[in-house]
Amino acid sequence: MNGTFPSEERDVSVSILTTGATLRGTLNIPGDARGLVLFAHGTGSSRHSPRNRYVASVLREGGLATLLLDLLTEEEEAIDLRTRHLRFDINLLAERLVAVTDWLRGRPDTSTLSIGYFGASTGAGAALVAAARRPGAVGAVVSRGGRPDLASAALPAVSAPTLLIVGGYDLPVIEMNREALGRLRVEKELVIVPGATHLFEEPGTLEEVARLARHWFEHHLASVAEEQKATKGPVA
Repeated sequence: MNGTFPSEERDVSVSILTTGATLRGTLNIPGDARGLVLFAHGTGSSRHSPRNRYVASVLREGGLATLLLDLLTEEEEAIDLRTRHLRFDINLLAERLVAVTDWLRGRPDTSTLSIGYFGASTGAGAALVAAARRPGAVGAVVSRGGRPDLASAALPAVSAPTLLIVGGYDLPVIEMNREALGRLRVEKELVIVPGATHLFEEPGTLEEVARLARHWFEHHLASVAEEQKATKGPVA
């Protein structure tokens, strides 16, 4: 990863009350934002992850607001490191994503922004389940090294255009994503990044993920924003 971070003077730390937990996040809204991307990462990562922050910075360069979010509390993360249970509780993670989505739609500074989900690992499964539960609110989904198989029953109900990105060396996850692609009934694409492993740590691979995600969100969230502007109303 060779990219540099732009100034983060607009970063705002937020606390979001959901059922049973207060979630922490970092919200950044550039001027004239055309949409907002909510990050749902897997366990072992966080809103402070250099990988997540790098991708978020590239999205903001494209005029997209970002919310880097921890779906588990610090106490839950500590438990999950021992049990490896909560990271696979897709229903819990999806419920929290839905709650945060509703929170964003209730804020004056984000209520009119079309929302996208960027999910990694098990967070991608949760993002797809949440997208199925809020079809009118979510305009696009991007999965990086994700586990869409964990959202198997919800996949046919997803209405948001979905991009699945997998590393070329991440063979088991490639097959999971191919199977999930067949169950999606929306505009969809599977991109395999050559030479990349699960975390996209190889030179140039995370940059490619960020480029692909930015293009997908710019295209789909901007189109929602244009429709909204034409009707002069908020996203349904």
